Amino acid sequence: MAMDSLRSGDAEGSGRPRPTSLLDVLSVAAVALDSQGRIVFWTPQAEDLFGYTSEEALCKNAARLLIDPEHLKAAVNVFTEVLETGHSWAGAFPVRHKDGSSRLMEFRTMRLLDDLGDVYALGIVADHNLLQRVETDLALCERLINQSPIGLALLDPDLCYLLVNPALERIDGVPAEEHIGRHLRETLPLPDIDTVESALRQVLTTGTPLLDQYHVGRPPADPEHERAWSLSFYRLEDPGGRVLGAALSVVDVTERHRAAAEADRARRRLALIADASARVGTSLEVERTAHELAEVATPVLADVVAVDVLDSALALRRSRRPDNGPELFRALALKAAGPTVALRAADPPGDLAAYDGDRLVTLCVHTARPVLVPRVGRHDLPRIARSPEAGALLEQAGVHSYLVVPLIAHGEVLGALDLKRTSNPLPFDEDDVVLASELAGRAAVAIDNARWFQSVRNTALTLQRSLLPDHPPSHTGLELASRYEPAQATSEVGGDWYDVIPLSQDRTALVVGDVMGNGIDAAATMGRLRTATCAYADLELPPASVLRHLDRITCDLEHYIVTCLYAVYDPHTRRCEMANAGHMPPALVHSDRPPALLELPPAAPLGVGGVPFETTTVTLDAGDLLVLYTDGLVETRRHPIDDRLDVLLGFLDEPHRPLEETCDLLLHGLRHPDDHDDVALLVARAL
Repeated sequence: MAMDSLRSGDAEGSGRPRPTSLLDVLSVAAVALDSQGRIVFWTPQAEDLFGYTSEEALCKNAARLLIDPEHLKAAVNVFTEVLETGHSWAGAFPVRHKDGSSRLMEFRTMRLLDDLGDVYALGIVADHNLLQRVETDLALCERLINQSPIGLALLDPDLCYLLVNPALERIDGVPAEEHIGRHLRETLPLPDIDTVESALRQVLTTGTPLLDQYHVGRPPADPEHERAWSLSFYRLEDPGGRVLGAALSVVDVTERHRAAAEADRARRRLALIADASARVGTSLEVERTAHELAEVATPVLADVVAVDVLDSALALRRSRRPDNGPELFRALALKAAGPTVALRAADPPGDLAAYDGDRLVTLCVHTARPVLVPRVGRHDLPRIARSPEAGALLEQAGVHSYLVVPLIAHGEVLGALDLKRTSNPLPFDEDDVVLASELAGRAAVAIDNARWFQSVRNTALTLQRSLLPDHPPSHTGLELASRYEPAQATSEVGGDWYDVIPLSQDRTALVVGDVMGNGIDAAATMGRLRTATCAYADLELPPASVLRHLDRITCDLEHYIVTCLYAVYDPHTRRCEMANAGHMPPALVHSDRPPALLELPPAAPLGVGGVPFETTTVTLDAGDLLVLYTDGLVETRRHPIDDRLDVLLGFLDEPHRPLEETCDLLLHGLRHPDDHDDVALLVARAL
């Protein structure tokens, strides 16, 4: 076959096809010379490399066309050696481009013989710089793939392995050679492998990469430990756009996963502590505080929570020196995350229970240290449960982990926070001990405050009630009913009082007063003023004079301000004289007219000093009601006082209602469970 018969191969087509291989990317050209050094074969790639068209190059002497004079001798020597010896030659050689520049080309030359015995020299040529860059890229890719800590794999369109690097071999524990030809799901230890395959097929279809897909699993090489990986998927195409398969990168992010999990756990713990700060200790009631603690700890910390306080701590008895003996606990709160028979194994709130020294809850309060049983076995249940029957219920409920921490406030052990896990599969650990101890410590301070407050409150309430008349005695011309209701647990007992004092000639003094303040001091001050009021009443002084004397006494007391309403009723004249010292106006209910507030001359409270008081006289017909009260009945932090007084009058629309009923109606209708003030109420009906 003569060489010139191949000239059809150098014809320029109407369009250049897209690159389809590495040879196209490198633009490898082929040039053939006859024995005289003339160009007889010239490919389109040669035109790209040298700048000459086939018409300009064919039949031309290659040395004169392409070689600079200074390199001509070396080129001729190479050409001659190839033709004479038949040995191939490879190397870089400078070539003159059509534009006059000198460019370094990479040559592979060899001798050819045609069917007529003619000799030719064939040169395969590529740009030296481009070839060197591709070789560098390939070397770099190979090093990166083999030495990268990132697991890399090439998959065919059926998601079978074509190639894996050593890092992936270490990640999934399968030798590299055993990957080849196997399906992805056979080696990748992910529980959501279906999701991974679906994502890969989406990438193969759309060509859009999916990056940093987070997955967690247990590799076959280390099935006891959970690990996390970040997966990224890319579609692979040849230069012609044909889909070759997919590339998969796997980055081990276990440490980041664990750090994120720990950070999330720390955030949840901080959130729980913040929640406890807001929700535990909202009142000064021991039982409510214990219930709030149980609510906060369930189910974030435990599935079953109990709060038990030493009976001696509730009674404010000095705790004895810890020993190995039994302890008497009072159950205050019990909470479960859901229905469970474990509730039947616990002491109901309010019950007293004695626990021997070998019980873990007793050990906890004796040592003032947490007791942790990460994995509860049958041998542990007798030391946790109150009885064998309770132990059987705990086993039935699936209690698998137990923790009890002491409630300690100001160095004193008050009780214990008891925690059990049933539904939560994780055992208690040292972090849980720290969190539970923090919650218990905060709650213990609130419980300690509540128990002392309740003690002081009970003392003040006892004093308050001892200074008030038990029941208004029978008085001529009057039917009487009264109430005293202390402030709720959010505040202390105040200094409100009422009194009914018999006077000469069948007259009766009616008194309602309010010492501003609370606690034992306010109650004691109230007692002193009540005694003084009774003494001045016996002197038959007018109401304004009585208030003037009380004002002088109050000025001698330390920083006390007192409001008071003093009235004297004469059943023979039906006249009621009264004087007011800064107190709420009384309500008068006529049997034939709507109820109204009496407009009394304004005056300052007792204790201001030097303020005159005036006496006002009203007439009470048979059946009329006079309602005296302290501000705790009508004042709130949410409503205007005028609106509340209108509500008060609305409850007095039936003057013939029994007085005891009227008292109950006013208290239940106007009082709120969280009201912060106490109330004294005195209702009188003229007969």
